[in-house]
Amino acid sequence: MTILLILAALIIVLLFIFKGMKNKLIAVDFPNEEQTEDNLLQGKISILTYNIAGLPQGISAAKMPRKVSIAEIGEKVHRFDIVNVQEDFNYNTSFYSKNEHPYRTDTKGKIPVGDGLNTLSKFPIISYKRIPWRHCSGPDCWTVKGFTYSQIQLANKVVVDVYNVHANSSDNGRAARARRENIRQLANYILEHSENRPLIVMGDFNAHYAFKKDNLHEFLVTTGLTDGWVQYYRKGVFPEVIPKFLAQHMLSLNNDTESLDKIFFRNGDKLKFNPIDYQVELDYFRNADGYALSDHLAVSMQFEWIWEE
Repeated sequence: MTILLILAALIIVLLFIFKGMKNKLIAVDFPNEEQTEDNLLQGKISILTYNIAGLPQGISAAKMPRKVSIAEIGEKVHRFDIVNVQEDFNYNTSFYSKNEHPYRTDTKGKIPVGDGLNTLSKFPIISYKRIPWRHCSGPDCWTVKGFTYSQIQLANKVVVDVYNVHANSSDNGRAARARRENIRQLANYILEHSENRPLIVMGDFNAHYAFKKDNLHEFLVTTGLTDGWVQYYRKGVFPEVIPKFLAQHMLSLNNDTESLDKIFFRNGDKLKFNPIDYQVELDYFRNADGYALSDHLAVSMQFEWIWEE
């Protein structure tokens, strides 16, 4: 009994220490800053969001060996101009080993210190910041999950704000409540730091329009963002709420089904986006035997952009 009491006391002390350290574990080195001399006023960009299932091999939900699979993901994502990844926890060295993006954010580290969020870009990343959630539930509280805010320079005068998001998971009442607060925190940060600026917000929201306890509609109204899937693929028609909602298996999705991995965008005063493609990447991120490299399917979009003086 004495040993059990000592162990319980140690666990409580460690929890308080970890809670106190979370806000101190969000510093990040700025990526390589470089001012481009490209005076383009229009162009195209391809973007991707992908939860790469980088938890340690023994606890990851992905079936394929993580180190090898994540190295392959790192090589394959080079096709895309701007990439946001989530759960890049324990295999970042492997992830970056075959990747050729010239601009990549520095990993924050393995769990429980890291947040698993990284951004890779073919364009200069000129600023970057990590922000932890103020609310969490269950296992999500054991990592410093949150979102990141970066500014990416497409051309000389053309800069877009890019957010990478990994919200609280699970659909029970307590988890959904924490996730709603996550999304409100993100919305408030966008209002404060990206007012009237062009935006791309993408990541693993763990949320669905079809789930009545999620607040994605509130998020769109507050921020003025547009859901790329809803606008481009569904012609503006949102999914209806399903009373007894049950999320589909993440590897069974396609363009017709709602993914919890989402891409939102918003025009700025001068920078305008025109979506020209949306894809749930069913086939590209698979190994030679045809098995998915993660327990999520990556989601991509392509945009034409124009800078109007």
